[in-house]
Amino acid sequence: MIKTCIIGASGYTGAELAALVHRHTQFELAALYVSTNSADACKSLGELHPQFFNIIDLPLQPIDEGNLSVLADSFDLIFLATPHEASHKWMQELCGKESGKKAVIMDLSGAFRIKDKHKFAAFYGFEHQADKLLAEAVYGLADWHQEQIKNANLVAVPGCYPTASLTALKPLQQNALIDSAHFPIINAVSGVSGAGRKAALNSSFTEVSLQAYGVLGHRHQPEISDYLGTDVIFTPHLGNFKRGILATITVKTAAGVTEQQISDAYQQAYQGNPIVRLRNSWPKIDDVVGTPFCDLFWKLDSKTGYLVITSAIDNLLKGAASQAMQCANLRFGFESHRGLVN
Repeated sequence: MIKTCIIGASGYTGAELAALVHRHTQFELAALYVSTNSADACKSLGELHPQFFNIIDLPLQPIDEGNLSVLADSFDLIFLATPHEASHKWMQELCGKESGKKAVIMDLSGAFRIKDKHKFAAFYGFEHQADKLLAEAVYGLADWHQEQIKNANLVAVPGCYPTASLTALKPLQQNALIDSAHFPIINAVSGVSGAGRKAALNSSFTEVSLQAYGVLGHRHQPEISDYLGTDVIFTPHLGNFKRGILATITVKTAAGVTEQQISDAYQQAYQGNPIVRLRNSWPKIDDVVGTPFCDLFWKLDSKTGYLVITSAIDNLLKGAASQAMQCANLRFGFESHRGLVN
């Protein structure tokens, strides 16, 4: 069994991770941690998230920041469902095979996704200080970077918006089907759970209607652009529902691109992949909530060459926890979908 712990286990993503690890036949959920000043410290996960009552009753232990290297030697696998600043601060104590650290790290924060330190500072608001680990980190887009993930000791699990967007766009970009003179335009709507479990007025369910935010400056824009290989216009929206992301993407295709070429690109990318479902109708959020799937559908206007793609995911699962499990599966030699799809 692969001895596993989760740091930041009290949040929505941490709880979903705990459930996935608990159900997996090859991973042992050995410990759950929260920050030392967390109001949830010493409570059980089942007490905090009643859907796991009498199922996962491990205590949420306050983490000892001064003794992180012991964790790195005590576990085979550590999931970090922590803020960007915490992952950045703690990573050098947790990760590094050259320094004898045992644990493989799956980091669900944004601390190690963007390779350009100047771009990182501009979008995350602090300077990156872990040059070597940043260079070594592998981007965990599990349906595309399988070989890199299999050999990684630090995986930067993608954000939820980039997962929905890149899954839709990479087959087109890889096959040179996008007109390079026109940026793909991504409009994506997320449920309020994307803002995390901590209460805040601007993400309160009773305050949210439907609104754009982070316009022309959201931190996921450079992440999408970097791993797509072309600039995009990305506009996130917050919707009045709990969970899920629906991204509607408009692309100007290259001259002469046909429906068959587009279909072939998606089939080539995802045929035999049980996680990415190529639909025959427009997906909706209810189709994917509570699942690890990404559902895709598209339509081409052959007169103008404009293509519209819809991508639907659960932001807490495919956009976070279940993709992290895909990465863990790959890293430890299992099929990507093991424990996620029957």
